[in-house]
Amino acid sequence: MLIDNHGRPINYLRLAVTDRCNLRCFYCMPHEGIEFLPKNHLLSYEEMLRLIKLMAEMGVSKVRITGGEPFVRKGLMPFLWKISETPGIEKINLTTNGVLTAPYVNELKDLGISSINLSLDSLDRARFFEMTRRDELPNVLHTFDEILKNDIPLKINAVMMAGKNEDDIFDLVNLAKENPVSVRFIEEMPFNGEGIKPEYFLSYTRIIDKIKERHPSLKAIKNEPTSTSYNYQIDDFKGNVGVIAAFSRTFCGTCNRIRITPTGDFKTCLYDEGKMNLRDLLRAEKTDEEIKQFIQASISKRAKDGFEAEANRSSLVTESMTTIGG
Repeated sequence: MLIDNHGRPINYLRLAVTDRCNLRCFYCMPHEGIEFLPKNHLLSYEEMLRLIKLMAEMGVSKVRITGGEPFVRKGLMPFLWKISETPGIEKINLTTNGVLTAPYVNELKDLGISSINLSLDSLDRARFFEMTRRDELPNVLHTFDEILKNDIPLKINAVMMAGKNEDDIFDLVNLAKENPVSVRFIEEMPFNGEGIKPEYFLSYTRIIDKIKERHPSLKAIKNEPTSTSYNYQIDDFKGNVGVIAAFSRTFCGTCNRIRITPTGDFKTCLYDEGKMNLRDLLRAEKTDEEIKQFIQASISKRAKDGFEAEANRSSLVTESMTTIGG
C-alpha cells in the first residue's frame, strides 16, 4: 500500500480528464478564459487506464473523475465503464457542473457510480450567470433532479464568496431540508488564473456562523477520518450541510489523496507544483515497475500540509483550477 513520509495511507486518486470547461466561473479562471491545451498534450484514455491499473496495484481503491468538466471530453462513459472493470477499484466518484450530465445519469447508475458531486453556487438564475458567466442553471437543476430520481448519493459543492453569493447560503442550505443531499460550502482558493483575492474570502467559520443564525439547531456530526468537510445536521432536515476549509487547510493531517492533472502532472497536494509528469514517463516507454518507483519516490517526499507545499513552490499560486482538477 502507498504510505507517505508522514505515515498516511494513500488510497484515493483524483483524476482530471480534461482542462476544458463549458462554464467560466470567475473564481476558477479569468474573464478571458485560459488557453486550453492541444489534445496530444493531454493523457489519452488508454494512458489514464494504465495509470489507474498501476495505482490500484499499489493500494488505490477510490477514483474521482474531475476536470475541467468531465463531460466535455468525448468518450467519457466508455472510459468510466473500463475503470469499473479495473481490479482493486472499489469506488468511482464524479465531480461535474451538471450542464451536460443529465442524459448520462441512468447509465452512471447502471455502472455503479458511488456518488456525484454537483457544483452549484446559486439557485438564483441571474446570480448563477454572474458567477459562471453562462446561463445554464436550468440544465444543472435538471441534472440535480435526475440524480435524485436515480437514488445516487449526491453532494452539492458551492464556493462561497463575500459580496458575491453570500446571500445564497440559506437557499442552498434548504436543498437539504427536503432532499437527502449533502450541501457543502467551500472556501474560495487562489486557483483562478490570477491568484488570491482577499476581498472575496469567506472563512468556513463565518459560513457556519451565518447558518447558525438561521438554524440554531445546527449541530456537528461525526466525520470520516479522511473527510475534507466539517459536517452538520439541522433538525428535521433529510440531508446535511458541511463546510470545506479549502484555503484554511484544516484537514491536511489526514489527507489520503493524490492528483493527476489532464497533462499527467502528479500532485501529492493541491497546492504543490506537480514536479513529476507521468505522461512523459509513459511516452518514454518506462515499464510498469519503473513508473511505480517514480510514484513511490514522489509520495515519500510529500509535504506535511498545504501550507508547506505552497511554501516549497517556485512561484505563487495563480494557475486555474480547471488545469488541476477540482
